[in-house]
Amino acid sequence: MPKLLSSLSETKLNIEEEVLRVLDEVLSLNGRTIAFTRDTPLLGAIPELDSMAVVSLITTLEDQFGLVVDDDEIDGATFATVGSLADFVTAKLAD
Repeated sequence: MPKLLSSLSETKLNIEEEVLRVLDEVLSLNGRTIAFTRDTPLLGAIPELDSMAVVSLITTLEDQFGLVVDDDEIDGATFATVGSLADFVTAKLAD
Protein backbone atom coordinates (compact mmCIF):
# COMPACT_ATOMS: atom_id res chain seq x y z
CA MET A 1 0.00 0.00 0.00
CA PRO A 2 1.40 3.42 -0.90
CA LYS A 3 2.49 5.56 2.03
CA LEU A 4 -0.19 8.19 1.48
CA LEU A 5 -2.97 5.60 1.45
CA SER A 6 -1.45 3.92 4.46
CA SER A 7 -1.34 7.24 6.31
CA LEU A 8 -4.94 8.01 5.38
CA SER A 9 -6.04 4.58 6.55
CA GLU A 10 -4.15 4.97 9.81
CA THR A 11 -5.62 8.44 10.33
CA LYS A 12 -9.17 7.19 9.73
CA LEU A 13 -8.51 4.30 12.12
CA ASN A 14 -7.19 6.68 14.78
CA ILE A 15 -10.22 8.93 14.37
CA GLU A 16 -12.53 5.93 14.65
CA GLU A 17 -10.73 4.77 17.81
CA GLU A 18 -11.03 8.24 19.33
CA VAL A 19 -14.73 8.43 18.40
CA LEU A 20 -15.24 5.07 20.13
CA ARG A 21 -13.40 6.33 23.20
CA VAL A 22 -15.57 9.46 23.30
CA LEU A 23 -18.74 7.39 22.86
CA ASP A 24 -17.70 5.13 25.71
CA GLU A 25 -16.87 8.06 27.97
CA VAL A 26 -19.84 10.34 27.21
CA LEU A 27 -22.42 7.56 27.27
CA SER A 28 -20.84 5.80 30.27
CA LEU A 29 -20.76 2.51 28.38
CA ASN A 30 -18.08 1.03 30.65
CA GLY A 31 -15.98 -0.46 27.87
CA ARG A 32 -18.84 -1.83 25.76
CA THR A 33 -17.44 0.00 22.73
CA ILE A 34 -14.59 -2.51 22.56
CA ALA A 35 -17.00 -4.79 20.69
CA PHE A 36 -18.26 -2.03 18.36
CA THR A 37 -17.42 -2.00 14.65
CA ARG A 38 -18.03 0.59 11.93
CA ASP A 39 -21.39 -1.07 11.32
CA THR A 40 -22.58 -0.95 14.93
CA PRO A 41 -25.87 0.98 15.03
CA LEU A 42 -26.00 3.92 17.42
CA LEU A 43 -29.10 6.12 17.32
CA GLY A 44 -32.12 4.05 18.29
CA ALA A 45 -29.97 1.04 19.22
CA ILE A 46 -28.13 2.33 22.28
CA PRO A 47 -30.56 3.50 24.98
CA GLU A 48 -27.91 5.80 26.47
CA LEU A 49 -27.81 7.83 23.23
CA ASP A 50 -30.77 10.11 23.82
CA SER A 51 -31.15 13.73 22.70
CA MET A 52 -29.21 15.12 25.66
CA ALA A 53 -26.41 12.62 25.10
CA VAL A 54 -26.22 13.66 21.43
CA VAL A 55 -25.59 17.26 22.54
CA SER A 56 -22.90 16.12 25.00
CA LEU A 57 -21.34 13.90 22.37
CA ILE A 58 -21.15 16.73 19.83
CA THR A 59 -19.64 19.08 22.40
CA THR A 60 -17.04 16.51 23.43
CA LEU A 61 -16.15 15.74 19.79
CA GLU A 62 -15.76 19.47 19.15
CA ASP A 63 -13.43 19.76 22.13
CA GLN A 64 -11.42 16.61 21.37
CA PHE A 65 -10.93 17.30 17.67
CA GLY A 66 -11.04 21.11 17.63
CA LEU A 67 -14.17 21.13 15.48
CA VAL A 68 -17.08 23.51 15.16
CA VAL A 69 -20.32 21.73 14.29
CA ASP A 70 -23.25 23.83 13.13
CA ASP A 71 -26.77 22.60 13.86
CA ASP A 72 -27.60 22.30 10.17
CA GLU A 73 -24.63 19.97 9.58
CA ILE A 74 -26.00 17.08 11.59
CA ASP A 75 -29.03 14.86 11.40
CA GLY A 76 -30.00 11.34 12.40
CA ALA A 77 -27.85 9.84 9.64
CA THR A 78 -24.74 11.28 11.30
CA PHE A 79 -25.42 9.09 14.34
CA ALA A 80 -26.72 6.02 12.47
CA THR A 81 -23.58 3.93 13.01
CA VAL A 82 -20.08 4.18 14.44
CA GLY A 83 -18.82 4.47 10.86
CA SER A 84 -21.16 7.32 9.91
CA LEU A 85 -20.12 9.27 13.00
CA ALA A 86 -16.40 8.62 12.39
CA ASP A 87 -16.81 9.61 8.73
CA PHE A 88 -18.53 12.83 9.80
CA VAL A 89 -15.59 13.70 12.10
CA THR A 90 -13.10 12.81 9.36
CA ALA A 91 -14.92 15.05 6.87
CA LYS A 92 -15.04 17.93 9.37
CA LEU A 93 -11.30 17.62 9.98
CA ALA A 94 -10.71 17.84 6.22
CA ASP A 95 -12.64 21.15 5.98
